[in-house]
Amino acid sequence: MSSVVRLPRRIYRGAQVTRSPDMINDYDFSSVYQPILSPTHRKLVGYEALVRVRKNNASISPFELFQQAEAENQTAELDRHLLQIHLDNFASSSQPVWLFLNINPGTCIHPEASLEKLALQCQSSGIDPEKVVLELVETASENPTALLEFILKAKAHGFQIAIDDFGMGDSNFERLWRINPLIVKLDRSLLVNAENHSRARMLLESLVKMIRESGSLVLLEGIENSSQAHIALQTEADLLQGFLFARPTSLDDHEPELTELALKGIIADSSESSAQDIRDQESYFRLLRFEILEACHSLSRELPFDVACNKLLDVDGVKRCFLLNAQGIQQGNLARANPDIHRGKFNPLYHSAGARWTHREYFRNALERPQHISSCRPYVGLPDAKRTVTLSTMLPGQKVFCVDIHPDEIFGGQLEFPATL
Repeated sequence: MSSVVRLPRRIYRGAQVTRSPDMINDYDFSSVYQPILSPTHRKLVGYEALVRVRKNNASISPFELFQQAEAENQTAELDRHLLQIHLDNFASSSQPVWLFLNINPGTCIHPEASLEKLALQCQSSGIDPEKVVLELVETASENPTALLEFILKAKAHGFQIAIDDFGMGDSNFERLWRINPLIVKLDRSLLVNAENHSRARMLLESLVKMIRESGSLVLLEGIENSSQAHIALQTEADLLQGFLFARPTSLDDHEPELTELALKGIIADSSESSAQDIRDQESYFRLLRFEILEACHSLSRELPFDVACNKLLDVDGVKRCFLLNAQGIQQGNLARANPDIHRGKFNPLYHSAGARWTHREYFRNALERPQHISSCRPYVGLPDAKRTVTLSTMLPGQKVFCVDIHPDEIFGGQLEFPATL
């Protein structure tokens, strides 16, 4: 809901209302609706209702509108008026989809009265409350108890609940679990950051997974280009929304078939991109496996450790090689790529000859799967405090050959290592 105006916090407190009939009559209001899509079903499943405002044939920003409403203590009246417009305009559509309505947090102060009025508005427009998804900002209410009361009563009336802009401010998982919404809309900044930073992308994927496992659907909004769409599809988010699919427009001007056709094209492009990524990654793993086996053969011929690892250290992402004995004790120091990278930096953890690594997963992997090249789960490596995956395999003489890789430096940080190469 990045295009929807947030009301100042001070107006949420339920001031006494002084009615001014000219407030609403001074403006011309219209509804526009932005499609919400299911990539799994490859079809449109909802619309978010937004307001467009004009005065004397000139466009007015919703922010200016609500500023005046605040000044004249008419926020509640304006909110009800806009909701009625959205409902009436939506009622003319026979599409079996959800209608997403943004609810002013101030309505949570007196939930029974506001919900009764909204239910009556739905009834007068001929819309079942079950088709209406109320979008609430989880952090907006200064009274969490009132917010929860509003949500419980809204559900009792049949309305669905969506939490908007989750992931910004002081979004809280405990509150999310207590609210138990049908849908969680993630703040667009999470997607933008994921587009620019591999670590942010991993966090986004983890967040989507956690929310889905907690029992809510995840909606990613603000998708504006194919890169963001690809990321959104890779996260397995349930619902998508953004200018790339369709801009907000009146329902009379919107053609659902074209929006769904655009969605299918974007999914096809993303699938082809994913398939190419898989092919590239398989080629990388084949090269990595070949060079590890070559290094093992060189070590079995008793070549010097640095010489045996030389070509392996030229492979993208490979940073260090080291050797452990059967007790997990490191034999000698590291063979490393870019040998001057730590020159001038003091790090007592880098020279690790004699260190004991029996507690590490990669050592246990080599013992349990001696005929394989195993990969461990990512962890923070001690020599450089960077995310690391260590590949390990058993050599003759009960020695374990280990290879440290920085996965964030290859394939945009999206390379997933199999259990064994």
